[in-house]
Order: sequence, then C-alpha cells, then structure tokens
Amino acid sequence: MTRIAIVEKDKCHPQECGNYLCARLCPVNRAGDDCIVKGDDGKAFIDADLCTGCGICPNRCPFGAIHIINLPEELKEDPIHRYEANGFHLYKLPIPMFGMVSGMIGRNGIGKSTAMKILAGKLSPNLGTDAKTGADELLLRFKGSQAQGFFEKLRNKSIVISHKPQEVDLIPKYVKGKVRDLLAKVDEAGRFDKVVDALDLAQILDNDITSVSGGELQRVAIAACALKKADVYFFDEPSSYLDIKQRLKAAAFIQGLADKSTAVMVVEHDLIILDYMTDLIHVNFGEENCYGIVSNPKTSKAGINMYLEGYLRDENMRFRTFAIKFYSRPPMETKAQPVVVSWAKTAKALGWFELKTDAGEIHTDEVIGILGENGTGKSTFVKLLAGELKPDTGGVSKKVAVAYKPQYIETESDEAVASFLHDAIAKHHAQIIEPLGIKRLLDKTLGKLSGGELQRVMIAKCLSTRAEVYLFDEPSAHLDVEQRLNVARVINEVIKQRGVSALVADHDLLFLDYLSDRIMVFDGEPARRGHAHGPYDMEEGMNMFLKGIGITFRRDPETFRPRANKPGSQIDRKQKEEGTLYYTRTI
Repeated sequence: MTRIAIVEKDKCHPQECGNYLCARLCPVNRAGDDCIVKGDDGKAFIDADLCTGCGICPNRCPFGAIHIINLPEELKEDPIHRYEANGFHLYKLPIPMFGMVSGMIGRNGIGKSTAMKILAGKLSPNLGTDAKTGADELLLRFKGSQAQGFFEKLRNKSIVISHKPQEVDLIPKYVKGKVRDLLAKVDEAGRFDKVVDALDLAQILDNDITSVSGGELQRVAIAACALKKADVYFFDEPSSYLDIKQRLKAAAFIQGLADKSTAVMVVEHDLIILDYMTDLIHVNFGEENCYGIVSNPKTSKAGINMYLEGYLRDENMRFRTFAIKFYSRPPMETKAQPVVVSWAKTAKALGWFELKTDAGEIHTDEVIGILGENGTGKSTFVKLLAGELKPDTGGVSKKVAVAYKPQYIETESDEAVASFLHDAIAKHHAQIIEPLGIKRLLDKTLGKLSGGELQRVMIAKCLSTRAEVYLFDEPSAHLDVEQRLNVARVINEVIKQRGVSALVADHDLLFLDYLSDRIMVFDGEPARRGHAHGPYDMEEGMNMFLKGIGITFRRDPETFRPRANKPGSQIDRKQKEEGTLYYTRTI
C-alpha cells in the first residue's frame, strides 16, 4: 500500500495548536523516531515512510491541515509530479491523441490544470522527487508508451503547443490594446476572418481588451489560442462566462480544430458541452489539494457515465461511494400549490436596453430555472424581483422577503468566512455548510477565496437568510461537476423543506435539468431587447428554448443524463420532425 502525507501549509499554525501538537501526539515520535518534525518553513513536516497511518494527527489537528492518505492498491507507480514531499501529488497523465478531442473530467483541486501545464511544457514534472528531472528521465519513465512519443516530440520541438489558460479574467492585467490588434498579432495560421466569424467577435474587434465582458474575453482567449499555428491545442475551461448558445458554438469550433495532424485537449465542467465536443474522456479523481489520479482514456459516453457512477469498471477502481443519478420525471403539478408572488406584464428600460415580461407566478415548493442568451435581461429580471430595480410599467403583485445571490461576487474583504457565515454555521450546519464543503474554508478570509470557494460561500449565505423567494444568478460559475450537483441538491432540499420558492438563472443545462421544476425562457436581441416568457413546465419550456438555438437532446439510457444530439443526425432530424426537442426519451 502506498501512503502519502499532506500538510496544507496555509492551514498549519504550530504556535496556535500548542507547539506542534501533531508531533507531540505521534506514536512514532514518542517511540524515538522523527516522523513529524518542524520543517524548514516552520510548518509541520511528515515523513510518509515512517508514518503508520494511525490517524491521530489528522483527527487531532485543530485546523484540519493534515491528511494521511492510503492510495488505491491498484496504483503501482510513483507520482508524475508533486509539490513538495507533503504537497499535492499527481499520478499518471492524459496524452493528446491526434485527430481527436480528448477531455478531462473531475473535481477542482485534483490536478487537471497541473496535467495540462505539464503536457503544454509550462511545468517540468519532477517524478515525485525533490530533484529537477531532465528530459531523459522523463522519457525513460514513459518508455514504450504513447507518452514517450509525445514527450520526445515536445523535447525536440517538433510539435508546437497552444494553450488557453483557465484564468481568462487575468488577461487584461498583462495584455493591452484593441481586440483586433491583439488577435491579428497572434494570427500565425492566417484564419483571422474565419475564427472571428465562428466565435461572433466582429462587433467587439475595435473594443479595448480592458472593456470587454467576461464572455467576450473568454471567446477572445479561445480565438487567440486557435489562431496560433500549433499541433496540439489545450483549452482549460472554455465555457466559463459563456451562455448556452455561445458554449455550443465554441464547442463546435474547438471540435473542428482536430484533424489527423492536430490534437486537442479540453478541461470542462459543463458535462453537456464536454460530451458534445470530445471523442475521448480521461476521468480525474482523488482528494482536493492532496492527490489526483488520471484514468486511461475512454469513449466520451462511457467516461462520463463512469464518472457519474463513481466506478471505473475496466480499472476496477471505485472513487466515490455513491452514484450521481438523473431522473426522467413528469412535469411538476403546481396548480394545487399556493402562489408566493406573481407579476403582471412588466417593462423596464436601462439605457439602450429594454426588458419586457409576460405575466407569471411562482408557487411554493418549486424551483424555476431561467434560460437565455447573455444580454437578454435575465439578471435585470432577477433584480426586479429582488427590488433592486423598479419597473417602468407592471411589477410584482406584493412585496415578499427575498434573498439574492448576484452574478458577480468579487470581494477583497478581510472578514473571515466563519464570521461571515455565523448564522449559517449555527443554524444550518448539516443542511448547508457540510454538503457545500465549506467547513474547510472557515478559517480563510473572503478576499483570499478562489472563485469556486467564494461562489459556495455566497450560496450558503443566501440560503441561510430567511426569505420567501431565493434568487440565484449563475450559481454554477467556477464550480466543478460534483459541486454543481451538490449545490442543486442543497437548493432543492432547502426550498422543499421550508415551503418557499427559488429562481435560478444559469447556462448549464444539465445543472438546470437536475434542479428545476419549471422553466422561464428569455429571448430577444442581446444588449438591445429581451422578452421573458413563462414559467412553463419543463418540456414546454425546454422545447421553446431549444427551438431558438436549433439543438435537440436525448437522455442517456444508463444515467438518464441529458445529451445533445449531433446537428443533422438521424435522431436530431427525427426529434425536430416530431417537435420533441427536449430529452424526454432515452436513446
């Protein structure tokens, strides 16, 4: 059995635990050996070879900084890379396949971006040692495998890599100028017009990079990556900030980059988009900030289904104790439920933009999903219900208590998460704090949280507030697949238990399918006009939305998850002829 010892340095506070409590309690230390000692950085250091796995130090550490992990017995190899002896360990690597789009799926913090940086030549793997590893040692490690050929080409510079990073919001801090000039500068492939057209960038070409929106910035980053003349393209989370229509366009564009001399690899958390654009899937599993393992490649359908099941059949490895399941459910009956709030036909003008809504109502015990392109008024509608904006005409029937989680939640606050969520911790620990994985964040300050961490904290804050209607604007942003489905489950349980209601605006169709009882659909001309329709039952609302973007869906027969049909395929044509665009069937 392979055992690793992880010490999260930002959580290790030796002076506050009584001068290395872990070392004083360690049975190996008390027997005379130095299993846990003071490290060069003043933090605890654990010798994994001496550790017996007794469990005392991780259980007694008051800050949750220590993790002693027994890795799966099937894992017979050393790590590809580790960040220090007590740092994160990555095992195995995915390898790009020419002529195909390969995807990686897994939780945040288990090495997907690390693997991509190694393959892109941006991080030199140390093969689990403290010494620098040269190209010869790396080739020897992968001798006789496809990885050997890939790293030989990388060493010899016979392949060119192009990499779109995850953090596109950082781009304006390092790059200045107009979008047109920036893209023209990197256009090595001579396909400027084609890429601009495919990603709908023509209208922002003369905008400064510092003034574009998050979705526009993401598409600029995808374009910049694709315009380089490369043999292997890496895209890290390309759907972030994009609406569903933009996601499908970007997915089709990325898929079109792969040919017999070009490989593409993608990290993506939107399962519908990942399934839509990839040929192969690598399942990444492990423990957040501790270790990650990369599976062998699988077909996209099989790989995603195995991920949801939590069990890799061909490798006989279970990495989750439960399966994530979807249900092909009938439309919810809402007529018997009391109305919480209703609204008449409403209009609101904001500068050049105008939103109009049909009359509608929300019932108790229901979650309403909101779908639509960016710039068609979803956030404006949420703010009208929240009372942050006053309508020009129409409006809500009565004032109701509202809790609101906005779309943009950046903060530089030094307030501790434990203080910020004081009421949630005291009253809703089991229902909200534990399932959202917030316990490990309590000692951090709000300004030091990652995007996904801050998202979960703000969702917890919203749900812990007493209200009649809960409004969530893009709650899936920055979250991995499991976090998204956990959030959906928690929201649903809270709403049903309290007898209240929720509206959730999001671009992840799978997330909304998992969460929603009914659907509202927004259409119009982005940034000019928007029209809110509904709420409708799931089938009617989804049919209306999907008709507008020309896509059909089916359900997978094993997991019942929604899957996008390939445009023009037999099933796509059949469903369009029948008018059943929503995934009520399993094929």
